[in-house]
Amino acid sequence: MTTPFRIALSGDFRKADGSPTYPDFDLSPLRSAPGVEVTFLEPADPLRADQLEDVDALILLAHRFTADSVPRSGRLAVVARFGVGYDTVDVDACTKAGTALVITPDGVRRPVAVSIITLMLALTGKLLIKDRLTRQGAAGFAKRSEHMGMGLVGRTLGSIGIGNIGAEMFRMAKPFEMRFIAHDPAADRAVAEELGVELVGLEDVFRRADVVSVSCPLTPETRHLVNADRLALMKPTAYLINTARGPIVDQAALTRVLQDRRIAGAGLDVLEREPPDADDPILKLDNVILTPHALCWTDQCFAGNGAADVRAVLEVQQGRVPRGVVNRAVLDTQLWRQRLEDLGRRFGAGP
Repeated sequence: MTTPFRIALSGDFRKADGSPTYPDFDLSPLRSAPGVEVTFLEPADPLRADQLEDVDALILLAHRFTADSVPRSGRLAVVARFGVGYDTVDVDACTKAGTALVITPDGVRRPVAVSIITLMLALTGKLLIKDRLTRQGAAGFAKRSEHMGMGLVGRTLGSIGIGNIGAEMFRMAKPFEMRFIAHDPAADRAVAEELGVELVGLEDVFRRADVVSVSCPLTPETRHLVNADRLALMKPTAYLINTARGPIVDQAALTRVLQDRRIAGAGLDVLEREPPDADDPILKLDNVILTPHALCWTDQCFAGNGAADVRAVLEVQQGRVPRGVVNRAVLDTQLWRQRLEDLGRRFGAGP
């Protein structure tokens, strides 16, 4: 009898009462797939190796996967992250273990791009300020002319990154008739040309853009990429948006810039410390919009992320390379190739 392909979900996919944390994540394709067994891990952060000894695939939400999480059995073929950020996963440890790390670019592309546009419109239209004025009645209405918004036609939208999400943001911003600039050392120049995006130096984005959006991954090289020196290059009328990862921005430096009104404002879905300390000074500012690393969380986003992870682990079960592999080097290792060949033989499909 063939040993089932065992798929584990990290414990944070279930609430304490056993109900699903995110009901829009449809597990029925896994449960109905031939030869598949689905299990939920007990909550542990980081995950422990002993939890994964008899597991072939892991679908991972927010819990960390470290070098100590790698099981000794050698069975774990794929770690499928629920989203595109993978700073909670030890990529090198996965590669050494012959385990593919997969993310879900298709699931987050549109929802995160929508989040960026939402923050841009809210900031430039001074939405929250005008909401507060309205609630003040006549006194607030009398101050309307003191809070004029910024029109977007002819303004410059700049992006740090023009990958999956950055490119989608520019596609969505087309009707606003803005100028587009971006910095990305790995940019696909054909995509940039198609979207009408001028590729420029990093400092040029900060100097020229009326809205600067951060859409790059968090790596050792991008930590505090947005620092005091680069913030000082921004126009006093410009806005900063970060929907990527908090530590890409030096939050202390940004707080000082916002306190001194050296830029017009910021929209942050991510912070350096999440959740922030109750006395964090950024929480007291009226020229920043803050959301709890969840602005893109919609039923469609979570359904899309879940569907992408399901496809990825079932591809691996069938002996095929899944979409969205982060550690591409693993695909050339003998350990990975042998594992994929064995799975394809067991479950009826070749690589």
